[in-house]
Amino acid sequence: MIRVVIYEDNPQFREGLTMLINGSDGFSVLASYKNCNNVAEEVEKWSPDVILMDINMPGTDGLEGLKKIREVNTEVKVLMLTVFDDNKNVFEALRNGANGYLLKKTSPAKLLEYIQDATLGGAPMTSSIATQVLKMFQVIPQTKNQDYCLSERETEVLQLLVDGYSYKMIASELFIAIDTVRSHIKKIYEKLHVNSKSEAVAKAFKDKLL
Repeated sequence: MIRVVIYEDNPQFREGLTMLINGSDGFSVLASYKNCNNVAEEVEKWSPDVILMDINMPGTDGLEGLKKIREVNTEVKVLMLTVFDDNKNVFEALRNGANGYLLKKTSPAKLLEYIQDATLGGAPMTSSIATQVLKMFQVIPQTKNQDYCLSERETEVLQLLVDGYSYKMIASELFIAIDTVRSHIKKIYEKLHVNSKSEAVAKAFKDKLL
């Protein structure tokens, strides 16, 4: 059972999400809130697997809420679910530790697929958002940075992370165990000085590591 907490200020959309998720096998909504004013306490109380997070909310908004979550919990998967697809919000969300970035127009079936993918280690993004992320870093002139000393295998794993592969998919693609994938990713995080998959992907683009 994938346990979800929702942060969304629009009551109709919040109720629709709750009905969709609770009505789907293998998914359950633990709680839903209209803002992030008490997000740290709520995340600690419910210990969800995935958080669906709007950005524009009264009181503490989603980007600030995401920061507060990461101060107390680095494991929970946080998917931004918003109408905002501008570079500033996308970059800020990834920098603050979001595991994915989805637009509210995402179809119900695709949304459930993205939630499941996040729990398996994926970093789901609406295709238009992924395109923006690529363009966002392409416009920054950078020389390839060789200082991180990634091994050939670590570079392969990082490339698959950038391509949106989950841990399970990487293991299958490279014919290695999931524990081996986790070990490689841990070393990649250490060498790149990052703490999450989204940070590693952002750094790979920014420093042209691939």
